[in-house]
Amino acid sequence: MIKSIKIENFKSVQSLDLDLGRLNIFIGANGSGKSNILEAIAMGSAEVEDKLSDEFLANRGVRVTAPQLMKSGFNEEDFNSPITLGFSSKSSSWTVEISSKNGHYNDWDVKHSIKKLLEDIAEKIKKADEDLNQLLEQNDEFSSDMAKLDLKIKSGETLTQEIVKKYVSLSTQLTSQHKKLANLKSIAFEEETSYEKQQSKIKELISYSKFLIYAPENHFLRRFEEEAAIKPLGIRGEGLFKLVSIIAEEKSNQFKEIKNHLKLIDWFDDFEIPNDLKFTERRINIKDSYLDEDLQYFDQRSANEGFLYLLFYLTLFISDETPHFFSIDNIDNALNPKLGSELIKILAQLAKDHDKQALLTTHNPVILDGLDLTDDDQRLFVVYRNADGHTKVRRIMPQKSPNGTKPVRLSEAFIRGYIGGLPKNF
Repeated sequence: MIKSIKIENFKSVQSLDLDLGRLNIFIGANGSGKSNILEAIAMGSAEVEDKLSDEFLANRGVRVTAPQLMKSGFNEEDFNSPITLGFSSKSSSWTVEISSKNGHYNDWDVKHSIKKLLEDIAEKIKKADEDLNQLLEQNDEFSSDMAKLDLKIKSGETLTQEIVKKYVSLSTQLTSQHKKLANLKSIAFEEETSYEKQQSKIKELISYSKFLIYAPENHFLRRFEEEAAIKPLGIRGEGLFKLVSIIAEEKSNQFKEIKNHLKLIDWFDDFEIPNDLKFTERRINIKDSYLDEDLQYFDQRSANEGFLYLLFYLTLFISDETPHFFSIDNIDNALNPKLGSELIKILAQLAKDHDKQALLTTHNPVILDGLDLTDDDQRLFVVYRNADGHTKVRRIMPQKSPNGTKPVRLSEAFIRGYIGGLPKNF
């Protein structure tokens, strides 16, 4: 799990340090920089996979603009400074610098690439192995010549001055070779150890490298025909039908879990993947508990938006195929406020159960009532612009109410302006 992230020189973020939990919710006024924080993380994630093309960044949810506008514009030096992204997990950390030529098209120059580092270490190991094998071959030749000289000595053959010189020379070379061998073995061991450590780091950062900014849209959730550009689940909801079908076929427990949590919607009774679908068909059968049992199921084309968004979120959090680290922009979209707050409670538990880490943004105060801030895995952040216009973040900690007073709900604290995150110009 990613513990902390540092962002420098990205859009409205001049410099920002962020300590994360497992489920993280960001609130703030429009334009405060919530989406910029998510995009910076997505850009760093894309670098881990060495994919910084505009097309790839857009498919991750980054709003790609001219290179100059991807950097902070608070100082003239910012245009020539790199975007710096640092992140750390429990046992490792990584920093990457992304520069551009500030031309008409994005042409990113990445330093400290993880992929490049591993390639360099692998090349060093290969070279050390080749040198080691060459020395071993020479050592065998020297040892063979020495053995022949030893036989001559044991057989009582007269030793000429030339043979003695050769014997001394071979002995000297063998001693030198043994030192080189010992040194090379030490170097090879260090490189192997370094490689293993880096590989271990990469395994920890796989979740980071798959980071996406999900912003599902009704059009894609309802149609089911679209394939995800980045599989298995696209940022707008593409690929949902295929993923749900795979879960239904191969992960029966996960399929039951999704259906169980869909009962947050009071009319929902059941849904299934029909067995008689044609090759080009994409639909699910949904059962309304209020309808006559003899009536046929209806499909996703007739389902309300809330059901489709809920199906998407539950699938995202429960499936083994989806990223372990991701974000959702505007989690409250198309959800009834009370349904939204209950969903947050469920997602907090699903994140623990399925080893997910999520960053969510919202403008709906009631969403916050689903958080338990006494659980350190659940965190609330207020995003704001300081006097210089820089995006900053403040974590909201749990507050104890004075004796005899009723605690103020987070939604009410948000609306009243107690915790910030509201516009100040009106």
